[in-house]
Amino acid sequence: MGDLLGVAVLGSGHMGADHIRRLDSVVSGARVVSVADPETDRAKEAAAGVDGVSVHAEPAAALDAPGVRAVLIASPGPAHEEAILAAFERGLPVLCEKPMTPDPAGALRVVEAEARLGRRLAQVGFMRRYDAEYLRLKSLLDSGRLGRPLMLHCTHRNVSSPPHFTTPMLINSSVSHEIDAARWLLEEELTAVTVLRPRPSSDAPEGLLDPQFVLFETSGGALVDVEIFVNSGFGYQVRCEAVCEGGSARIGDDRTMVVTTGGGAYEEVAQDYLVRFAEAYDREVQAWVDATRQGRVAGPSVWDGYAAAAVAEAGVRALESGVRQSVELAPRPQAYEGDGRRTHAPRTHN
Repeated sequence: MGDLLGVAVLGSGHMGADHIRRLDSVVSGARVVSVADPETDRAKEAAAGVDGVSVHAEPAAALDAPGVRAVLIASPGPAHEEAILAAFERGLPVLCEKPMTPDPAGALRVVEAEARLGRRLAQVGFMRRYDAEYLRLKSLLDSGRLGRPLMLHCTHRNVSSPPHFTTPMLINSSVSHEIDAARWLLEEELTAVTVLRPRPSSDAPEGLLDPQFVLFETSGGALVDVEIFVNSGFGYQVRCEAVCEGGSARIGDDRTMVVTTGGGAYEEVAQDYLVRFAEAYDREVQAWVDATRQGRVAGPSVWDGYAAAAVAEAGVRALESGVRQSVELAPRPQAYEGDGRRTHAPRTHN
């Protein structure tokens, strides 16, 4: 317990570089031992100033570097499955950024591989579960003070989309956060999805169907709607309102700094998810480090990663067909100790 947890970071892009910084200067109890990225110059830049770190082009070399005891995966989604399975082969605990895999088939292979180990090794990076506002909303819903939840209204806006962004990615990349948050807040599975498409924004790149309106149905009869708008042009905004039988609660109203200057006033709006959810990422990675040093794995499980992928795939089908699509989940592998399932009874209300 006294020594630092040696972490291999796979991927040194926008997210990976931020995690390298976080592990090196924010989180306690860990150190970055190795970094892997095919663009080694980018990896060297991200790891500059980190003492004793080695840089590799191949993930396997970073996993096998001396002193590595855990893995943080922040590489592009298509590389996640191979990296997770390689970590499992080495018995290394994993924190994997979402999406766990781009498709449910790959995610299910990860679930099955971990089940064969007989213990949890992986946590999926759905960081909203660590956001202070989301945690307060979760606590309020769990308390039953507002009665049974009936609807969730969600807003997810970005300033602009990156060049590689495609129409399906609005669902399987951006809305994946709302998919997990809804499952977690309501403690219900998402069973069907419908996608409606207003006319595209004139600020959206040619061919990108942005924004979209996504409607989920849950196993308990609640409804979840999501406005996803990735080229809003003005800021990064994430909001969620729970409407219950006895009241409602809303988070994400941008309680940020108000600046007065030049005879006017304006309220700052976050321009990036790394700004809006900075504390959530810090809390997430710190919790992962603490648990790993204690020999535990907590947080969102690989089953959560699989469920999100399955719902997102149904969402893409709904987007492309214009027809409501059911969500089909595979049978869950036989439980093993610490598999991340709820051990309490489902939420009930008087």
